[in-house]
Amino acid sequence: MTASDTPADPSAGPPADTPAAGSLTGLRVVEMGQLLAGPFCGQLLGDLGADVVKIEDPATGDPLRQWGRQLPQGQSLWWSVVGRNKRSVTLNLRDAECQDLARKLIGTADIVVENFRPGTMERWGLGYRELAEANPGLIMVRVSGFGQDGPYAQRAGYGAIGEAMGGLRYVVGDPSTPPSRMGISIGDTLAALFATIGALAAVREREVSGRGQVVDSAIYEAVLGVMESLVPEWQISGYQRERTGAILPNVAPSNVYPTRDGKWVLIAANQDTVFARLAAAIGQPGLATDPRYATHGARGERQEELDALIGAYTSEQDAAALEASLEEHGVPAGKIFRPVDMLADPQYLARESITEVQHPVLGAVSQQNVFPRLSRTTGSIRWPGPSLGAHTAEVLAEVGVDDGALASLRGRGLA
Repeated sequence: MTASDTPADPSAGPPADTPAAGSLTGLRVVEMGQLLAGPFCGQLLGDLGADVVKIEDPATGDPLRQWGRQLPQGQSLWWSVVGRNKRSVTLNLRDAECQDLARKLIGTADIVVENFRPGTMERWGLGYRELAEANPGLIMVRVSGFGQDGPYAQRAGYGAIGEAMGGLRYVVGDPSTPPSRMGISIGDTLAALFATIGALAAVREREVSGRGQVVDSAIYEAVLGVMESLVPEWQISGYQRERTGAILPNVAPSNVYPTRDGKWVLIAANQDTVFARLAAAIGQPGLATDPRYATHGARGERQEELDALIGAYTSEQDAAALEASLEEHGVPAGKIFRPVDMLADPQYLARESITEVQHPVLGAVSQQNVFPRLSRTTGSIRWPGPSLGAHTAEVLAEVGVDDGALASLRGRGLA
């Protein structure tokens, strides 16, 4: 099949010989997870050029295929992002024959990613010890709620629980409300980011030792890893960070402010010199020398009062004019962006931060590009999330499964 041929399945994705691009071209990843933490790790590795073979249950597939905004065409826009650059293979991993096929596939891989409950892979005969005997250079990335050991290891590991246990949920939200959640699955994605970093570190170390190893990424630890000085602040000084809404206590002005046209603009002018420029921008230069606001400490003591003063000014300005004026005066500021703003913003457009991916059913689908950018070997989006099992025949053929054997598997509902 050539790059110009149309796949038999209209939602299958591109042909197998679509060229890869990126620093990880040549690495093969077998992804065995589902929902978000494992698959997002697979997405990141695929974005950077790796050949990601995703194994899914033939009856249900990854539940992420049904998550997020569903379209009348039966397509998940979330799946179009997280499933991009992957080849979908269906195998029932509860069956011994399919476990053997998975073992053969992993034998050809550099990295295997899984986010099942600890012990699941071992029950299937796919634990690291067994896999590494046949493939000593294999790197096994294991993402779970609580890690592979410890008293909580066997608990169901959900991102929301990791966010709570890692300390994030307590500090997110308004002080007048119970602990809030972020609007995205941040615990899962943080665990995937740490898993990806670990995988790349293990690939680098393998160049020296020739041996693989296990990367153990726990969701609660990934959340804890970005919690700044939360723990020593309590341990050393007894200070407990609390929910503070849109502000940081005693750091002012640094908040979101309303505009006349119903939008919000974030202004960060808490440094003395920057505050002086903000005072000039809003037509009150005297605020910069007023003892009530002249220093960082004084502004922090009058944070609410100062925010009300600035908000009274911004509420009489349209967002675009306000942003332009603040930029002219050298005051860090920006609108609170929604997708409609992103798609029209000149910075987004200049860097192609959002790109269009051709979907065989939906046509052009806009989604976030590949990050970070590398000057010579940056990654690419080669196709959106494929249909379930779209690449089963071609991938299994690579480990010796012929048409007859595949037909037998399919006839028994195993592939």
